[in-house]
Amino acid sequence: MLERRSLKAPIALGVVMIVLVVILAAVWIFGNVLGATGNLGSSGSAAVFWVMLATGAVLLAGVLAGVIAYLTLTVKAFNLNRRQSNFIDAVTHELKSPIASLKLYLQTMTRRNVDEQQQQDFHRFMLEDVERLDLLINHLLDVARIDRGLDPAREESPVPLNQLITQCASAICLRYRLPVETVRIDCPSIVVQSRLVQLEILFRNLLDNAIKYGGSPPRVDVTAKQVGDDEVTVQIVDNGPGIPSNQRRKVFGRFIRLGNELERSTPGTGLGLYLVRNVVKSIGGSIRVHDRSDGSGTIFEVTFGGVVTEPAEVAPRRDPQPSPTTT
Repeated sequence: MLERRSLKAPIALGVVMIVLVVILAAVWIFGNVLGATGNLGSSGSAAVFWVMLATGAVLLAGVLAGVIAYLTLTVKAFNLNRRQSNFIDAVTHELKSPIASLKLYLQTMTRRNVDEQQQQDFHRFMLEDVERLDLLINHLLDVARIDRGLDPAREESPVPLNQLITQCASAICLRYRLPVETVRIDCPSIVVQSRLVQLEILFRNLLDNAIKYGGSPPRVDVTAKQVGDDEVTVQIVDNGPGIPSNQRRKVFGRFIRLGNELERSTPGTGLGLYLVRNVVKSIGGSIRVHDRSDGSGTIFEVTFGGVVTEPAEVAPRRDPQPSPTTT
């Protein structure tokens, strides 16, 4: 299914092509009538003929260009439909698994007498399933908010980059039950003037992606450094298998996940890096993807501006929470 705003282009293109074809047919018929009646002998009729020939050539070129453009839109629509099919498979799996787990635990507790320790374990497992569903819903809401544009009323504020990355890393490690040492952070005391919610979405998704697609066990290195007077570059390095060079631009597309959705074991919806790309674009930054030089893995390098040299006030520290966005 195409987005509503994308329907305007193919409809307008189709109308223009129909008009061009009608005009071209009228010119062709008029020229044939002149030729059949023998009225092309005079100089005035000959001039009309050459004008019609030039007009017909231009119209034909326009029709051919329209056909090519329409074919391009059709291919894009097909690819989007395929990605949305993968997205539906992913969301269905993300919904079905925790619901089935909740149903099993509730049926067990209803039909059998379980001891106190088992009840505590069941409650913990059910709470994790509920949190998983909550994360999925928050993820979809984040995508809708990014697509609409973030609330302009939310003003920028000084954000301490080191604290923010540390909080995001702690939340991701807590979610995957990994020690906090999984993510090693080397970030000086840099403060950036930006929207806190945007930077949270950005780094939580990048860290979540690095851990989820990292090695076994995963290892993530985060390095930040100031570039110039008001720019900062942050590198997120994982120890996973890496991303093929011909797929590095595609991974930032909506609903894009490499491989077959029904054959993968890693949960996700294919929207995490899409959010990353849109956040980076909204803050006027850039992002690059390349391989590690000292082993297998991928490096995501984000550069953006807004560095504050002498911050007088910074955004309040927030407690780590489970990431609302996954890839």
